[in-house]
Amino acid sequence: MHILRKLFSASLLVLVAGSLLAGCKTETADPVTPPGSTGPNPPQYGTPFTGVPNREDAAMYQVNMRAFSQAGNFAGVTARLDSIRALGVNVLYLMPIYPVGQLRGVNSPYAVRDYRAVSPEFGTLADLRTLVDAAHARGLSVMLDWVANHTAWDHPWITAHPDWYQTNAAGTIVSPSNNGITYNDVAQLNFSNDAMRKEMISAMKSWVYTANIDGFRFDYADFQPVDFWSQAIDTLRNIRTHRLLLLAEGTRAASYAVGFDYTFGFRFYGGLWDVYRRGQPATAFDAFNTSEYVGATGTQHVVRYITNHDVNGSDGTPVALFGGKAGAMSAFVIAALYKGIPMVYNGQEAGMTTAIPFPFTSVKVAWGVNPDVKLAYQQLLTARAGTAALRRGTPTSYSTAAVCAFTKTLGNEQALVLVNVRNAATAYTLPAALAGTTWTDALQGGSVALGTQVMLPPYGYVVLKR
Repeated sequence: MHILRKLFSASLLVLVAGSLLAGCKTETADPVTPPGSTGPNPPQYGTPFTGVPNREDAAMYQVNMRAFSQAGNFAGVTARLDSIRALGVNVLYLMPIYPVGQLRGVNSPYAVRDYRAVSPEFGTLADLRTLVDAAHARGLSVMLDWVANHTAWDHPWITAHPDWYQTNAAGTIVSPSNNGITYNDVAQLNFSNDAMRKEMISAMKSWVYTANIDGFRFDYADFQPVDFWSQAIDTLRNIRTHRLLLLAEGTRAASYAVGFDYTFGFRFYGGLWDVYRRGQPATAFDAFNTSEYVGATGTQHVVRYITNHDVNGSDGTPVALFGGKAGAMSAFVIAALYKGIPMVYNGQEAGMTTAIPFPFTSVKVAWGVNPDVKLAYQQLLTARAGTAALRRGTPTSYSTAAVCAFTKTLGNEQALVLVNVRNAATAYTLPAALAGTTWTDALQGGSVALGTQVMLPPYGYVVLKR
C-alpha cells in the first residue's frame, strides 16, 4: 500500500483462455457457518479450482492493473496470461480491484470505497470472472489484495457505522499514522468493534464465492490485532470447497501461529540493499533464513522479492538498484532459490529501467524490450518448478564475501546454486564436499563436471542439480 511505499523505502529497509469456464455457475454450499459470517453465503460461481499449489510450491506474480496494459483493466491482464504462465509462476496476485475513494483521495488503490464491488476502472464482475476462469484454465491460482486496516472517507460505513472507526477525544474519526506520518486519504477502522470485524470477514469470504478466487494477500497485516486475523483465517479455512493461500504483508511471528501461509520478506529486501549497494558480504543473506522464519512451522514460508509496487516507485527498478540487468538477475536468483517463495512484480521480467510511481497511472509496462531478461526468468522459474530440491530442499550455506553459495537437499535430490554478487569476475573455491562432483545444468541442460574452482563472470550465476 502507499503507507508501506513510504515506510519501507531504502532508508528504512535495513531496519526492518478467453474464458473456458465463463458463464459456468454452480451452487455449492459451505458445510459450516463460520464465526465471521453475517449472513448466508453468496451462490458459488464456477467450480472451485483444484490446481492450487501446495504453499511451498508456489511462485507468485504481482499484477498492478493500472500499469500492466495500455487499457489498465482486467481484459489487459487476461490477454497476457499465456506469457505470465510461461514464466514458470503458478499464482497470480492482483492488486486491489475495488472502487477507489474520492473524498480526500489521492487515487490510491488502497483507499477502498466498497469491499464488495469491482472498480469500473478495471471492468465488471463478469470481466473479473473471465480473468479468473482463464487463469484457472492455465493452471494459475488467483489471489486478491485485501485492505483491512482502513477505508476511504466515502465508504458507506463512515456514515452508517461511525462507531466502526477509531476516533479522537472529540469523537472525530481519525486517519492512520505511523512513524510520524498521517495518511489523510483514509480512515482508521476500529478493531475493537465486533460488528465491523464480522462484516469485514463476510466481505472477504464473499469473493471466494462470487469470483471463485483462491486466496488473499493482506495489506499492512502487522497493524491489526492478532485475534482478528485468527478469526478471519478460521472463517476462510472453513470454506471447505476451496484451498486458499493467505499472505500477510508483514513480519510478525504471530502471523504464522494464527495460520497464514506466508509473511513478507521486508528484511530480505533490505539485505539485498546491504549486499548489492553497500558492499556487505554475501554471507549476510544466511541470517535471514533464521530471522524471517521465527514462528514458522512445517511448510510456512516467506515471500521474497527484488521489487514490488511500493519499492519500485520509491526506490527504483531492480535494474537501477542492483547493477543493471545482470545484477538484478543475480539478486533475483538468490531471492527465488535460497529459501522461501519467489514473487515477480509485473515489468520486472521485461528489464524495465523506468519505475512505476504511485498512483501507478503515468507509466505502462514496456513489454518485449528485453527478451534476454524474460528468457532468464523463464529458465530460472521453470527450473525451480521442475526441481523438487529447489522448491522444498533444506539449504546449506557455503557462501563467501563475494559469492552466495548454497546447496538444497531433499532426499536423494540435491541442487547447487552459486551467485556472484559483485560486478567483477570471481573465482569461487569449492568446499571439499562439492569439489570433483558431476551435476546437470538446471537452466540449460547438459552435464557439468566440477573441479576445485568455478569462475563466475560479473554478477554471474549457476544452478545445478543431481
